[in-house]
Amino acid sequence: MERRMTMNELILNSTTAGVVISLLAYGAGIFLRRKTKSDLCNPLLISIVLVIAFLLIFRIDYASYSRSAQYLSYLLTPATVSLAIPLYRQMDLLKKNLAAILISVLAGVISSLGSILILSAAFGLTHAQYVTLLPKSITTAIGMGVSEELGGNVTISVAAIIVTGVFGNMVIEPVCRIFRIKNPVSKGLAAGTASHAIGTAKAMEMGEIEGSMSSLAIVVSGLITVVCASVFAGMY
Repeated sequence: MERRMTMNELILNSTTAGVVISLLAYGAGIFLRRKTKSDLCNPLLISIVLVIAFLLIFRIDYASYSRSAQYLSYLLTPATVSLAIPLYRQMDLLKKNLAAILISVLAGVISSLGSILILSAAFGLTHAQYVTLLPKSITTAIGMGVSEELGGNVTISVAAIIVTGVFGNMVIEPVCRIFRIKNPVSKGLAAGTASHAIGTAKAMEMGEIEGSMSSLAIVVSGLITVVCASVFAGMY
Protein backbone atom coordinates (compact mmCIF):
# COMPACT_ATOMS: atom_id res chain seq x y z
CA MET A 1 0.00 0.00 0.00
CA GLU A 2 2.81 2.38 0.81
CA ARG A 3 4.41 1.67 -2.54
CA ARG A 4 1.16 2.48 -4.33
CA MET A 5 0.78 5.74 -2.46
CA THR A 6 4.37 6.71 -3.18
CA MET A 7 4.03 6.03 -6.90
CA ASN A 8 0.71 7.86 -7.08
CA GLU A 9 2.23 10.90 -5.37
CA LEU A 10 5.17 10.78 -7.77
CA ILE A 11 2.86 10.92 -10.77
CA LEU A 12 0.73 13.68 -9.27
CA ASN A 13 3.71 15.88 -8.37
CA SER A 14 5.89 15.24 -11.40
CA THR A 15 5.62 16.90 -14.81
CA THR A 16 7.68 14.26 -16.61
CA ALA A 17 6.96 10.94 -14.86
CA GLY A 18 4.34 10.08 -17.46
CA VAL A 19 6.86 10.67 -20.24
CA VAL A 20 9.40 8.37 -18.58
CA ILE A 21 6.80 5.64 -18.04
CA SER A 22 5.64 5.88 -21.65
CA LEU A 23 9.16 5.73 -23.07
CA LEU A 24 10.14 2.79 -20.86
CA ALA A 25 7.02 0.90 -21.90
CA TYR A 26 7.69 1.60 -25.58
CA GLY A 27 11.33 0.59 -25.14
CA ALA A 28 10.16 -2.71 -23.67
CA GLY A 29 7.94 -3.17 -26.72
CA ILE A 30 10.85 -2.58 -29.09
CA PHE A 31 12.99 -5.04 -27.13
CA LEU A 32 10.34 -7.77 -27.36
CA ARG A 33 9.83 -7.08 -31.06
CA ARG A 34 13.54 -7.50 -31.79
CA LYS A 35 13.72 -10.67 -29.70
CA THR A 36 10.65 -12.37 -31.15
CA LYS A 37 10.70 -10.81 -34.65
CA SER A 38 6.93 -11.30 -34.69
CA ASP A 39 4.40 -8.84 -36.10
CA LEU A 40 2.16 -9.64 -33.14
CA CYS A 41 4.70 -8.03 -30.80
CA ASN A 42 3.88 -4.51 -31.90
CA PRO A 43 5.85 -2.01 -29.77
CA LEU A 44 2.96 0.44 -29.54
CA LEU A 45 0.47 -2.27 -28.58
CA ILE A 46 2.83 -3.65 -25.94
CA SER A 47 3.49 -0.18 -24.53
CA ILE A 48 -0.26 0.50 -24.29
CA VAL A 49 -0.82 -2.74 -22.40
CA LEU A 50 2.12 -2.07 -20.06
CA VAL A 51 1.02 1.49 -19.28
CA ILE A 52 -2.56 0.38 -18.59
CA ALA A 53 -1.28 -2.39 -16.32
CA PHE A 54 0.96 0.09 -14.50
CA LEU A 55 -1.89 2.52 -13.89
CA LEU A 56 -4.18 -0.25 -12.64
CA ILE A 57 -1.59 -1.82 -10.33
CA PHE A 58 -0.69 1.46 -8.66
CA ARG A 59 -4.24 2.85 -8.86
CA ILE A 60 -3.20 5.97 -10.72
CA ASP A 61 -6.02 7.86 -12.42
CA TYR A 62 -5.60 8.55 -16.12
CA ALA A 63 -5.94 12.33 -15.76
CA SER A 64 -2.84 12.45 -13.54
CA TYR A 65 -0.85 10.29 -15.93
CA SER A 66 -2.02 12.32 -18.93
CA ARG A 67 -0.87 15.59 -17.35
CA SER A 68 2.63 14.26 -16.73
CA ALA A 69 2.83 12.76 -20.25
CA GLN A 70 1.47 15.79 -22.11
CA TYR A 71 4.84 16.72 -23.58
CA LEU A 72 4.70 13.64 -25.78
CA SER A 73 1.41 14.89 -27.23
CA TYR A 74 3.10 18.13 -28.28
CA LEU A 75 5.35 16.10 -30.59
CA LEU A 76 2.44 14.56 -32.50
CA THR A 77 1.99 17.35 -35.04
CA PRO A 78 5.69 17.95 -35.87
CA ALA A 79 6.19 14.17 -36.12
CA THR A 80 3.37 14.00 -38.68
CA VAL A 81 4.75 16.95 -40.63
CA SER A 82 8.22 15.37 -40.73
CA LEU A 83 6.78 12.53 -42.79
CA ALA A 84 6.96 14.92 -45.76
CA ILE A 85 10.74 14.44 -45.89
CA PRO A 86 10.76 10.93 -47.42
CA LEU A 87 7.94 12.02 -49.72
CA TYR A 88 10.06 14.87 -51.06
CA ARG A 89 12.83 12.40 -51.86
CA GLN A 90 10.42 10.41 -54.05
CA MET A 91 8.87 13.38 -55.86
CA ASP A 92 9.61 11.97 -59.33
CA LEU A 93 7.87 8.72 -58.48
CA LEU A 94 4.91 10.68 -57.17
CA LYS A 95 4.54 12.62 -60.41
CA LYS A 96 4.67 9.46 -62.53
CA ASN A 97 1.94 7.73 -60.52
CA LEU A 98 -0.19 10.72 -59.50
CA ALA A 99 -3.47 9.54 -61.07
CA ALA A 100 -3.16 5.99 -59.74
CA ILE A 101 -2.25 7.29 -56.29
CA LEU A 102 -5.26 9.63 -56.04
CA ILE A 103 -7.68 6.95 -57.26
CA SER A 104 -6.23 4.37 -54.88
CA VAL A 105 -6.43 6.62 -51.83
CA LEU A 106 -9.98 7.71 -52.74
CA ALA A 107 -11.03 4.07 -53.04
CA GLY A 108 -9.49 3.33 -49.66
CA VAL A 109 -11.27 6.23 -47.96
CA ILE A 110 -14.65 5.32 -49.47
CA SER A 111 -14.14 1.70 -48.40
CA SER A 112 -13.34 2.77 -44.84
CA LEU A 113 -16.31 5.12 -44.50
CA GLY A 114 -18.62 2.68 -46.27
CA SER A 115 -17.68 -0.19 -43.98
CA ILE A 116 -18.40 1.96 -40.91
CA LEU A 117 -21.80 2.88 -42.36
CA ILE A 118 -22.72 -0.75 -43.04
CA LEU A 119 -21.50 -2.06 -39.69
CA SER A 120 -23.15 0.78 -37.75
CA ALA A 121 -26.47 -0.06 -39.38
CA ALA A 122 -25.94 -3.79 -38.76
CA PHE A 123 -25.18 -3.33 -35.06
CA GLY A 124 -27.73 -0.57 -34.45
CA LEU A 125 -25.30 2.14 -33.35
CA THR A 126 -26.55 5.64 -32.61
CA HIS A 127 -25.67 8.53 -34.89
CA ALA A 128 -23.18 9.87 -32.33
CA GLN A 129 -21.46 6.48 -32.13
CA TYR A 130 -21.43 6.24 -35.91
CA VAL A 131 -19.76 9.61 -36.53
CA THR A 132 -17.30 8.87 -33.72
CA LEU A 133 -15.93 5.93 -35.73
CA LEU A 134 -15.87 7.62 -39.15
CA PRO A 135 -12.33 9.11 -38.80
CA LYS A 136 -10.79 5.83 -37.56
CA SER A 137 -8.36 5.50 -40.49
CA ILE A 138 -6.85 8.99 -40.53
CA THR A 139 -4.13 10.47 -38.36
CA THR A 140 -5.11 11.61 -34.86
CA ALA A 141 -4.33 15.27 -35.53
CA ILE A 142 -7.01 15.38 -38.26
CA GLY A 143 -9.35 12.73 -36.85
CA MET A 144 -9.93 14.60 -33.59
CA GLY A 145 -11.12 17.67 -35.49
CA VAL A 146 -13.38 15.62 -37.75
CA SER A 147 -14.97 13.80 -34.81
CA GLU A 148 -15.58 17.00 -32.88
CA GLU A 149 -17.05 18.75 -35.91
CA LEU A 150 -19.48 15.90 -36.58
CA GLY A 151 -20.57 15.67 -32.94
CA GLY A 152 -18.75 12.48 -32.05
CA ASN A 153 -16.90 11.47 -28.89
CA VAL A 154 -13.32 12.63 -29.47
CA THR A 155 -11.83 10.37 -26.80
CA ILE A 156 -13.35 7.25 -28.34
CA SER A 157 -12.34 8.44 -31.80
CA VAL A 158 -8.72 8.64 -30.67
CA ALA A 159 -8.96 5.12 -29.24
CA ALA A 160 -10.44 3.84 -32.51
CA ILE A 161 -7.70 5.55 -34.51
CA ILE A 162 -4.98 3.99 -32.36
CA VAL A 163 -6.52 0.51 -32.53
CA THR A 164 -6.87 0.82 -36.31
CA GLY A 165 -3.26 1.93 -36.67
CA VAL A 166 -1.86 -0.81 -34.45
CA PHE A 167 -3.90 -3.49 -36.23
CA GLY A 168 -2.79 -2.18 -39.63
CA ASN A 169 0.82 -2.10 -38.50
CA MET A 170 0.56 -5.75 -37.46
CA VAL A 171 -1.19 -7.15 -40.55
CA ILE A 172 0.14 -5.09 -43.47
CA GLU A 173 3.03 -7.43 -44.31
CA PRO A 174 1.04 -10.69 -43.93
CA VAL A 175 -1.78 -9.24 -46.06
CA CYS A 176 0.67 -8.22 -48.78
CA ARG A 177 2.16 -11.72 -48.75
CA ILE A 178 -1.24 -13.45 -48.90
CA PHE A 179 -2.48 -11.34 -51.81
CA ARG A 180 0.96 -11.24 -53.46
CA ILE A 181 1.20 -7.46 -53.46
CA LYS A 182 4.80 -6.74 -54.37
CA ASN A 183 4.70 -3.21 -55.78
CA PRO A 184 6.24 -0.86 -53.17
CA VAL A 185 3.93 1.99 -54.18
CA SER A 186 0.86 -0.17 -53.61
CA LYS A 187 2.14 -1.36 -50.24
CA GLY A 188 2.83 2.16 -49.05
CA LEU A 189 -0.51 3.56 -50.18
CA ALA A 190 -2.36 0.70 -48.49
CA ALA A 191 -0.51 1.21 -45.20
CA GLY A 192 -1.00 4.97 -45.08
CA THR A 193 -4.62 4.99 -46.22
CA ALA A 194 -5.77 2.22 -43.89
CA SER A 195 -3.66 2.84 -40.79
CA HIS A 196 -2.25 6.40 -40.95
CA ALA A 197 1.00 7.23 -39.11
CA ILE A 198 1.28 3.97 -37.19
CA GLY A 199 1.00 2.03 -40.44
CA THR A 200 3.50 4.41 -42.00
CA ALA A 201 6.04 3.47 -39.33
CA LYS A 202 5.75 -0.10 -40.58
CA ALA A 203 5.89 1.02 -44.20
CA MET A 204 9.19 2.80 -43.51
CA GLU A 205 10.58 -0.46 -42.17
CA MET A 206 9.54 -2.13 -45.42
CA GLY A 207 11.41 0.36 -47.61
CA GLU A 208 11.94 4.02 -48.53
CA ILE A 209 9.39 3.99 -51.35
CA GLU A 210 6.78 2.32 -49.16
CA GLY A 211 7.39 4.91 -46.45
CA SER A 212 7.17 7.81 -48.88
CA MET A 213 3.92 6.64 -50.45
CA SER A 214 2.43 5.93 -47.04
CA SER A 215 3.34 9.46 -45.90
CA LEU A 216 1.55 10.85 -48.93
CA ALA A 217 -1.48 8.65 -48.29
CA ILE A 218 -1.81 10.05 -44.76
CA VAL A 219 -2.19 13.59 -46.06
CA VAL A 220 -4.39 12.80 -49.05
CA SER A 221 -6.67 10.40 -47.17
CA GLY A 222 -6.98 12.90 -44.34
CA LEU A 223 -8.09 15.68 -46.69
CA ILE A 224 -10.50 13.43 -48.57
CA THR A 225 -11.96 12.11 -45.31
CA VAL A 226 -12.60 15.64 -44.04
CA VAL A 227 -14.83 16.21 -47.08
CA CYS A 228 -16.38 12.75 -47.40
CA ALA A 229 -17.04 12.25 -43.69
CA SER A 230 -19.52 15.13 -43.72
CA VAL A 231 -21.36 13.48 -46.60
CA PHE A 232 -21.39 10.06 -44.95
CA ALA A 233 -22.48 11.58 -41.63
CA GLY A 234 -25.78 12.53 -43.27
CA MET A 235 -26.40 9.01 -44.53
CA TYR A 236 -27.15 7.50 -41.12
